[in-house]
Amino acid sequence: MNQKVLPEFSMDQIIEIVRGTRKIIMDAEARAHVHRKGPADFVTDVDFHVQEYLSGELARLYPEIQFMGEEKDNRELDLDGALWILDPVDGTTNLIHQYRQSAVSLALCAGRQVVAGIIYNPYSEEVFSARKGEGAFCCGQPMQVSRAETLAESLVEFGTSPYYREYADWTFHTAEKIFLHCQDIRRTGSAALDIAYVAAGRSEAFYEKRLSPWDYAAGLLLVQEAGGRVTDFGGKLQDPTRPSEVLATNGKVHGEMLRLLSENSRE
Repeated sequence: MNQKVLPEFSMDQIIEIVRGTRKIIMDAEARAHVHRKGPADFVTDVDFHVQEYLSGELARLYPEIQFMGEEKDNRELDLDGALWILDPVDGTTNLIHQYRQSAVSLALCAGRQVVAGIIYNPYSEEVFSARKGEGAFCCGQPMQVSRAETLAESLVEFGTSPYYREYADWTFHTAEKIFLHCQDIRRTGSAALDIAYVAAGRSEAFYEKRLSPWDYAAGLLLVQEAGGRVTDFGGKLQDPTRPSEVLATNGKVHGEMLRLLSENSRE
């Protein structure tokens, strides 16, 4: 299946389905059932229940669209076809600690291009959404990236790639270098929300050394539709069905960020 034969879909309908995950995410008993997948990599029953709910609802409405989820084996998928890309809980460690910075991230991809994206924060009940060519929205209101021109005017967010501790030296050395060039830095522990905040103009940039498709696919479209830019650390566009470095900015500070990331990679 390619983008030309992507079935018609209703953004409003999909948003309502995603909002239906709030009750699941707020289930304290399910949150307390924690399973360890690897170093610093955890999953809870909430993750499984959200994925089961959304995959079922999406299959019922759009049976012809494939489904990629963080908590399943995705090896059988045709990545050139149409597929949903879901992170049922982006920020599971936050969820475990009740840090209240977790999100559901859902993208629709066709022909390896993101055509729709939704990021939902069940705590604030904010819904960030975009459909390709139609702009980006927060709770139905248009949103745009920040107008800041330089890093000196900017708030920068970053991720630590916690599953890849071998990147720790690079990550924190880079954070220090960027901190010295910007107003301040932040880390929420949810890449999806961080990228959504760039799209909403709340920060000017976000970067992380390695993210999976479900971490960034929806946010990629949000930032693009809000007037920003998303690339890898070499300035190239990502294949949103593959893991990648991610730099998301308001566009105006992208060059400065790429330079600092490149310099640090050489050191």
